[in-house]
Amino acid sequence: MSEDGRQDVRRRRVFYIPGYDPFPPRRYRELYRREAARQAAISGYRIALTAAEGQGWRVAGEFGGARVESRFEVLVWSDIVRDSMGRSIAASYGQLLRTAWIYLASGALPRLFRLRKGPVIAALYPVVMLLLQLALAAALGLAAAGLTGRALGAALPPAVAVPVQGVVLTTVLAAVLAWFRARDGRVFAYYLMHDYAFTTAMRGAYPPRLEARLAEFAKRIAEALGSDADEVLVVGHSSGAHLAVSVLAGLIRRGQVRPGGPLLALLTLGQVVPMVSFLPAATRLRADLRLLSESDALSWVDVSAPGDGCSFALCDPVAVSGVAGSGRRWPLVISAAFRQTLLPQTWARLRWRFFRLHFQYLCAFDRPGDYDYFRITAGPLSLARRFAGRAPSRSRIETPLSGHRSLA
Repeated sequence: MSEDGRQDVRRRRVFYIPGYDPFPPRRYRELYRREAARQAAISGYRIALTAAEGQGWRVAGEFGGARVESRFEVLVWSDIVRDSMGRSIAASYGQLLRTAWIYLASGALPRLFRLRKGPVIAALYPVVMLLLQLALAAALGLAAAGLTGRALGAALPPAVAVPVQGVVLTTVLAAVLAWFRARDGRVFAYYLMHDYAFTTAMRGAYPPRLEARLAEFAKRIAEALGSDADEVLVVGHSSGAHLAVSVLAGLIRRGQVRPGGPLLALLTLGQVVPMVSFLPAATRLRADLRLLSESDALSWVDVSAPGDGCSFALCDPVAVSGVAGSGRRWPLVISAAFRQTLLPQTWARLRWRFFRLHFQYLCAFDRPGDYDYFRITAGPLSLARRFAGRAPSRSRIETPLSGHRSLA
């Protein structure tokens, strides 16, 4: 058998919570299909998608004689994301100002910068980019209005020429900004700005529509905890990491994780928890972090990599949020170590593709270490058994830096 003859999982339920992403679940299904095949070829095991169903898919894995069936379900909130992005250009600039003010006025921004510079720079990027776009559009509009004024100056009285110049200015300004927005798929300025604006819409609290979606998903996980599965694994990527924390904390509070049922595990990948937990109204999330960190009802492994500039790499989300208690057990913070687990040529190709690197946790590695997404989600060992005895990363950050630590 595989894994040194060990196997404690034959049937697994996997619940995947994506980050702020406007794409439907099939994107994640096809990503899994493609990257699982690559990893299997590299690592010498067999894995295949056997069916697509609803908002998920089924996988059959064979690891040196150990066979495992895994069933995946995806939390669908891409419609909420798309709706939050459907703002006018003027409204988007209004969101920019409000979001920047909340992070500055709450004191969160300088504290986040002390924690990790990379994700804070990523947060400032859309602000700078959108302001540069506005400045360029205004400069072109003023230039066009000036040319119009000179052309009409001799022919029309000022009472007519000045309004015409105003029309030219606003028309050029709107056209240039619309041109930039139409090409945001290359620069991601609007996308990132809407992401941070969504997070700060309620100063760190979850919007009611998202709360309702999380409650529905929690019911599906609760049903799985009453099934014949050997393990129920919840995976949260990026913004989905803190959503996963809140979903599982709610299940534990309500007594829906019962002894004798399937093993419960949480895998958080490329988390950005401090972007939310450092905000004043994130009391629910901070309480959830504290509860989960002390619970013996689950295993929790947090994986990130310093090469991922969009995550708070190796930052213990409980400790840095200032809510770690004396009974803290979780999470186990480990590194995916991109520079070691990717070949030099792969790293050279990906290192400046920040968004692609942020999704590397869901992809194949050239030289996988103990983190292998496909062994974890489709292999014969539970998350608890796979990482039993594993020491946390020595370079993890545990300094409590949040200025807001209230739990209620």
